[in-house]
Amino acid sequence: MSNRRRTGLKNLYRDEFLRSRAWFARRERWFRAHTRAGDVPCAACGVRGTRADLELHHLDYRGVRIIRGQWQAWEDDGDLIALHPYCHDLLHRLIDRDIILATHRTRRQASAHALQVLQVKLRPVKDAS
Repeated sequence: MSNRRRTGLKNLYRDEFLRSRAWFARRERWFRAHTRAGDVPCAACGVRGTRADLELHHLDYRGVRIIRGQWQAWEDDGDLIALHPYCHDLLHRLIDRDIILATHRTRRQASAHALQVLQVKLRPVKDAS
């Protein structure tokens, strides 16, 4: 098991799935369901954004499949979180650089831990006065 980002030819997920009609339709459904009350907060920094400003991070890939050569996107809403591209990159960097998160935790556990670190570092400090 590895939660590290894969590079090169071995990454069908990034090269194919994230460019597929199935993913674009699933992403659209997620944002439609979560933007009824307005913009969505980034799970890391808390700053609200639109679907154009945010990316979705997979906490689990159980719903991502290839069936008869076609990508299928059946992820549960709870398996996706919204992040600004910068925050998303930072989350992956934290996971990639930590051997425990990268290889000895589930993707959901690794993402949750990295997200907690980012929330502490990126969220504004509330004025104590």
